[in-house]
This record gives sequence, C-alpha cells and structure tokens, in this order.
Amino acid sequence: MQLRAALQAGLKTLLDQHVPSAGLAAELLLMHVAPCDRSHLYTNPEEDLPAEATERYFQLIAERATGKPTQYLTGHQEFWGLDFEVTPDVLIPRPETEHAVETVLDCIARRNLGKEASLRVVDVGTGSGCIILALASELPNAQLFGTDISPAALAVAKRNAARLGLAARVQFVEADLLSYFLQGDSLGALDFVVSNPPYVSNDEINMVQREVRDYEPRLAWGGLESGNEIYRRLFAQALQVLRPGGSVVVEIGYNKRDAVAARLGAGWSDIEVCPDLAGIPRVVCACKSSR
Repeated sequence: MQLRAALQAGLKTLLDQHVPSAGLAAELLLMHVAPCDRSHLYTNPEEDLPAEATERYFQLIAERATGKPTQYLTGHQEFWGLDFEVTPDVLIPRPETEHAVETVLDCIARRNLGKEASLRVVDVGTGSGCIILALASELPNAQLFGTDISPAALAVAKRNAARLGLAARVQFVEADLLSYFLQGDSLGALDFVVSNPPYVSNDEINMVQREVRDYEPRLAWGGLESGNEIYRRLFAQALQVLRPGGSVVVEIGYNKRDAVAARLGAGWSDIEVCPDLAGIPRVVCACKSSR
C-alpha cells in the first residue's frame, strides 16, 4: 500500500470513531511505522509501505480508535524540545506543563541568580521526569532531584535521564511528596520545589477526556475527594524544606486557582498566578517568607 493511501485509510478510521486530532494521530503513527518524517510522508506519497509496516500501522490505528493515546502507541512525546519515552506508567507530558519550567526560570532571572547558580531543585511527582530533566538542560550547576511514589514511573524517568545524557545530573528518589527531604541537612536548604500534582476531584472524573480517564495512570492525575489535598500537604512540607526566599511552583487545573491559592497561608509571600497561552490560570508560584 502506498503511503498516501495508508494515511487516508487510517485517517478515515479515526474520524469515523471521532478521535480528537485524528489527522495528527494518523500522521504520527504512519511516521512511526514507516519510519520517516512528515516531510518525507508528503513529498513521497506514492512510496510503497512494506506489508509488515502496513499491518502494524492499521493495528495501531485500531488501538488509537479505542482511545489509547498516540504517545503510548509510539512510546514518545516531545517536551521542552527534548524527546521523552512515555509508557502507561507515566502521565504524558503536555505543552501546558512547560509553563512550570518557564516559571522556575523566570524566578531565577528575576532574582538575578543566573542559570549558572548552584541551586537545589526538587520535582515532586516527577513521572516521566520531563520537568526536572528540562530544568537540568537549562541549569548546568544545579543539584536536581525527582521524587515519585511509583517505582514504575521512576524507572521511566531514569531511562529518560540516561537517553538524554542527564543521568549524572539528576537523582531520582522513591518518596511520598517531600518526605525524603524532611530530615537532615535538606531542611531549609532547597531553592525550588516544583510539581504537576494530581488535582482532578472525584466529581470531575466524568469530565476528563477518555484518553486520560481510561489510559493514563490515575495516581498521576486525580480521583481525589476535593482535588486540593495534594497541594495542602505539599505546601506544608515545602515550607519546611525551602530556604527563606525559596519558591514553590505548581501546575493547577483550569478551575483550581482560588482553591490552590487559598492553601498558601502564613509563611508565604509574593503569590503569583501565571496563565498559559490561552489565558487560563496554569501555574501558581509563591516564595517562602524571610521571617
């Protein structure tokens, strides 16, 4: 079968099943099995796709039609210009989460610390490692940590660190939130705590996209009583491990701004809510008060 015919057939199947971004999914899956890039796909539409690759392509199309995310089918997702391995053990990195990375870098710039500073940064609930590894690519002298309660997620993060040549830069720790740092010389010694925690409440589950609800690990996205529980615990622990003037940076759900900000009580200052490109509140940032 020719590339163009395969693409058209795959696209029709996905459109018939009302798969979101059907065109992009059909392209990515075809590029994955060919393998080729998008330019090759459209400049060589009459090229024959080998029978084995054709069969594999339509197997993947059938899986995507059930709702399984394209990223789990290809095993890859780009984030911060870096290629990440993703599996069903981790949340798929999303463009919106790049705002958390941007906010950390903006805080560093505003404090005139410079990217060369020897900062101590922890990413809580690191999943694929996308946030902390993106920061590792930007902060060459930082001491960086990623924590997660899931051993399977940590295994993916470690593989990503190795693939990106950053394994020596980041230490991954199995821990519940910041529990690993609530002792010894880590108390009051960290510069940034950053996190994209689970925040979907039980009464919001039916509003979650099928691809997330049925395939991405619920441990990473929610199913909580109110959706704010993790923030409450995280902020309390962050107050203990951050140095005065250190910052907590968290991603929030589209409707969580007021609830999350309300969790930042005594001990916090310079609270900011940063919108994403669509103007939706996306990141909350606050500094630990100096007194």
